[in-house]
Amino acid sequence: MTVSAGVPLVDLDAALLESVAFDSRGLVTAVVQDAASRDVLMVAHMDREALERTIASGRSWFFSRSRGEHWCKGETSGDRQFVREVRVDCDGDAVLLLVDQHGDGACHTKEWSCFYRVLASGPGVPAPGREREGTGH
Repeated sequence: MTVSAGVPLVDLDAALLESVAFDSRGLVTAVVQDAASRDVLMVAHMDREALERTIASGRSWFFSRSRGEHWCKGETSGDRQFVREVRVDCDGDAVLLLVDQHGDGACHTKEWSCFYRVLASGPGVPAPGREREGTGH
């Protein structure tokens, strides 16, 4: 597979990479977020090789549990992700990719985000002194 070039990530924290807690199948949950809008775009899985490919290439790589193979986001659809930063959560059992999303969006349905369907909603309880985004309140 020929992959469109990204920019390799620098300033790698090798100790933090070693702390990533891959599960018994060798996978870690990867949340992908748009770096500019902060929209959550998708959730996928990475094994160590996919994480290392992501860091080395600056493109988002994942491991398909159903196909048992690595894939680079956008090489089939053209909707590529260029990675700005990879973060690890406090427990080490999830990673967050901050990306520049190119093309129509992250979802295979051509939606911007895979989270375009609302299951339920309500007013919530805003924290004092904080406005809710997008509501003007």
